[in-house]
Amino acid sequence: MKTLITGANGLLGQKLVRLLQEQPQVELLATGRGACRLSGLPPHQYRHLDVTDRQAVMALLHEWQPDSVVHTAAMTQVDDCELNPAACRIANVEAVANVVASCEAVGAHLVHLSTDFIFDGSHGPLDEKATPNPVNYYGQTKLEAEKLVQQAATGWAIARTVLVYGVVPGLSRSNIILWVKESLEQGKTIRVVDDQWRTPTLAEDLAMGCWLLAKNKAQGVYNISGADMLTPYQMALQVADYFGLDKRLIVRADSTTFSQPAKRPPRTGFIIDKAKNELGYRPHSFTEGIAIVARQVAGG
Repeated sequence: MKTLITGANGLLGQKLVRLLQEQPQVELLATGRGACRLSGLPPHQYRHLDVTDRQAVMALLHEWQPDSVVHTAAMTQVDDCELNPAACRIANVEAVANVVASCEAVGAHLVHLSTDFIFDGSHGPLDEKATPNPVNYYGQTKLEAEKLVQQAATGWAIARTVLVYGVVPGLSRSNIILWVKESLEQGKTIRVVDDQWRTPTLAEDLAMGCWLLAKNKAQGVYNISGADMLTPYQMALQVADYFGLDKRLIVRADSTTFSQPAKRPPRTGFIIDKAKNELGYRPHSFTEGIAIVARQVAGG
């Protein structure tokens, strides 16, 4: 099974590459912007690819003829999307149109990554039939991308996910586990919101969900997230408990006291029964996720 990954230098991309390297039936091609950040990946398994360049995407897919494409590349910093809408549209809508057209041209099955931020957060957790209504520009572009994928004249699956966390070498972007751990170890008081609800997703679990969608050539929308419905404040308390740190430094806060360019949906989170029943998807609990991240950080 020839599988091509876009955005292979990112958090999910790197986890997905490592997972697919362990699958004997997979012939893998990882792609991303610039040089390869994945240590130990054979040079022939990585190619530079700018997904905003339709000609380049089309040429590579015609050359390599993948059976499956997992499209993880995107602009995901929500505030950056709000402040730079033109760049966001190119990365999150136009690039998807390029990937869809190229998959159609070679008959490749497409797994596309989407987000809980296509919803307004008026209620949750949500199943796959919930009605989207984004409250920020990032969510708007991701919803437009979903519609492009759903109209594709080839097999497709959309993996919607929530608040992905994890660690990989060479990525400077932090996550809630490391931020809480490092802040409390330094004796810093941190303010953490307690009025936004999510089902946080371990990057390894999301990678497994994407692989299950690709392997089974699944069709349709699937929620691929963690199972625990938590606020960031509750997540922070669990991190402090795991590492034996002082929870008194964690201050419960209201999201209205934070100034951010992009509005956040207050309550999302996903019901993942469809992925469990149809794909055999089994995510880790958030506590288990903390332990996995801790081992990876300790191991360098």
